[in-house]
Amino acid sequence: MKKWSWILLPLAALALSLPAGAQQVRIKDLGKMEGWRENPLSGYGLVTGLAGTGDSPRNKATRQSIANMLARFDLQVAADDVQSRNVAAVMVTASLSPFGRPGDALDVTVTSLGDARSLVGGTLMLAPLKGADGQLYALAQGALSVGGYKYDMNGNVIQKNHPTVASIPGGATIEAGVRSTMLSERNTVTFVLAESDYTTATRVADAINARLGAGLAQAQDAAGVEVNVPPSRRSRLADFLAALENVTVEPDRRARVVINERTGTLVAGGDVRIDKVAVSQGELKVSIVTDNTVSQPLLVSRTGPDVQTVAVSNSRVDVKEQGGTGYLAPRATTVAELVDALARMHTNTRDIISILRAVKAAGALHADLVVQ
Repeated sequence: MKKWSWILLPLAALALSLPAGAQQVRIKDLGKMEGWRENPLSGYGLVTGLAGTGDSPRNKATRQSIANMLARFDLQVAADDVQSRNVAAVMVTASLSPFGRPGDALDVTVTSLGDARSLVGGTLMLAPLKGADGQLYALAQGALSVGGYKYDMNGNVIQKNHPTVASIPGGATIEAGVRSTMLSERNTVTFVLAESDYTTATRVADAINARLGAGLAQAQDAAGVEVNVPPSRRSRLADFLAALENVTVEPDRRARVVINERTGTLVAGGDVRIDKVAVSQGELKVSIVTDNTVSQPLLVSRTGPDVQTVAVSNSRVDVKEQGGTGYLAPRATTVAELVDALARMHTNTRDIISILRAVKAAGALHADLVVQ
């Protein structure tokens, strides 16, 4: 007789308010002011001082770069005469803060451009860093910090991490900053949510009006909240923005269940609801084994024309069905309660993921199912 296990989940009540236990958070933790953005910088440079692990003579760009660098010091050397393995051509990248001032330091990432085996022990020569507009914004130089190594000899190789990528903490100096205009022509600033949501945007606008003054803020859409700066606060805009970003609000959130089948990871909000649904979960194993034998007549001295050796195949089918787990929820059920109950019954993570995907397909899981 077949054994079925049923998971009975009652109908959950529809709740439009925030879940119990929601906390007030600062709006600065929910997004940023429009105009606040990092500006990527990149440049080309040479790393010197390598112990024979730099680019090989096959790299014409490296040889030409060495010749050009020496020409700046009044040394004329043809590119074809450069044979050094102690130099590597690299790309240099950094990120310029919107409030970076000339003289401030930036962290720099250096990556090999040619066929260098390792950048360990190298030093970056002075390299200009430019923005997308082609203008120079910073200069980078300094000793490299490499979190790995690679040594090889006679075909034996020992490597740790990626020795062709390095960093220089504070290795770049800002030469020109970026002007960030916070106040628009209409004397307004715009707060942009990191995750677009109409409910949260409306609550942010209401909280700002309640804290800083009625009628100052208005939600433009699901991502932006426009705030009028009072005339008395425009001369001290930094103080107004400091008060603005410390306004607290209860953010709304969309129900979401994140599944990573490769690692067997499942993450869900504790208040994600499940409607009434029945799930049968078990494990059926079917094995088919075939034994091939030969039927050979024995102790027969004289055989007739119809007596002969015959190959015989004997097959057997084994069916094993393991009983699943049972779960009965007498009240409104959430994903957290379901997962907790299944875990107590020693259901493995991949089976729980399969159950939740089936519940979503049945239309009983009211949440976005994100499969990574």
